[in-house]
Amino acid sequence: MTDAATSIRVPRNSVADAALLADFLTMSEFGATPAGGVERQAATAEDGHTRAWFAQWLTARGFSVSYDRIGNMFGLYEFVPGAPYVLAGSHMDSQPRGGKYDGAYGVLAAAHAAQRLVQYYSTGAATPTFNIGVVNWFNEEGSRFKPSMMGSSVFAGKIELETALCATDPAGVTAQQALIDIGTISSNDVFGAGTGRSVACYAEIHIEQGRELDKGGITLGLVDKTWAANKYEISVIGAQAHTGATAMVDRQDALYGAALAVVAVRELAERYGEDLHTSCGQLTVYPNSPVVVAREVHMHLDLRSPSDTLLDEADAVLRQEFAMIELKADVHIERRYAHTWKGHTYQPEGVELSRQVAADLEVSQMLVQTRAGHDSTNMKDIVPSVMLFIPSVDGVSHAENEFTNNEDLVTGVDVLTETLARMLEGALNP
Repeated sequence: MTDAATSIRVPRNSVADAALLADFLTMSEFGATPAGGVERQAATAEDGHTRAWFAQWLTARGFSVSYDRIGNMFGLYEFVPGAPYVLAGSHMDSQPRGGKYDGAYGVLAAAHAAQRLVQYYSTGAATPTFNIGVVNWFNEEGSRFKPSMMGSSVFAGKIELETALCATDPAGVTAQQALIDIGTISSNDVFGAGTGRSVACYAEIHIEQGRELDKGGITLGLVDKTWAANKYEISVIGAQAHTGATAMVDRQDALYGAALAVVAVRELAERYGEDLHTSCGQLTVYPNSPVVVAREVHMHLDLRSPSDTLLDEADAVLRQEFAMIELKADVHIERRYAHTWKGHTYQPEGVELSRQVAADLEVSQMLVQTRAGHDSTNMKDIVPSVMLFIPSVDGVSHAENEFTNNEDLVTGVDVLTETLARMLEGALNP
């Protein structure tokens, strides 16, 4: 690595910063909600409009745009014919009434960083070893189709393509049909065997979705580890009955059983403190009538921990709690794993690379762990990967009042640009 004084490829540029912020405002108009967030769940019309706009943005700047068989969107620029690609990106889909920063900033940041590097290398100031690509992963949020991180999971070989394509939304529409409807799916892959393209390494920048950076007044988080997670699909089975006429002792109230399960999951978190996060994010009640005792409730629960061992212990405790709930509520509980991943570390050389970049750019930094899942948690298992965070004000995320200051947005792109430049020149692939 050269001295810091000569290693910065693209110094901060006020015109480029203004362009980033203007594009972010434009992107945030797609699926905009009155309260300042966005709603563009995966493969909805709003997601399709965002993808169409982004495709135009990329092609206007010399990138070729392609989709793969699970609807991942790639903007590719070739410096060296036949060389592998450095990929950077995140996702543009959102939660229902979600925030406009989550995921989408990472895709736009990658695009602006890539554009700056295309301009830099076109001057002949240096010669990259690899090509560069921007990626918008399909269905990272997992709100319309389950599981989450679907596009990158298929790409990394963790979910079968057909399993993902056959996933259905609450209306019964498959992921495949939804992607066909918005015209962003291909019958071919973009990377892998037979394509002539491979990935050398990956980078992602994201809002933190927590308060550590914001509390500490720190600009950049260097992600060195991801929490483990268990996500469950739960069915609580009871018996449908009349809410007035049926004696209390005779009831097999699925909603009562589900309520006990929600409380048990929350109390499980209280037992372990901040080393375990738990939630119930969704309940669907059948028949959902005001005068009928519920016969069935479908629920989605998750447990997350920095410790694989603790997560396994919490899983065992949860089984015991469910057994007691079955007896107390006279119901049957079916439990299925919807999505799981172990806690893993990011490659130390990637963390060190981003630390050096932050130091060279004089950006304050700290090590952080990600409690949330990200596409980089899949990518790090197949190629060297870097994950960066910028602050979320008050730690708010998955909500319309999610917010990150403009100064942090532009600084994040500066750091990502320099990180990608060093990756393009072989820093993670010696």
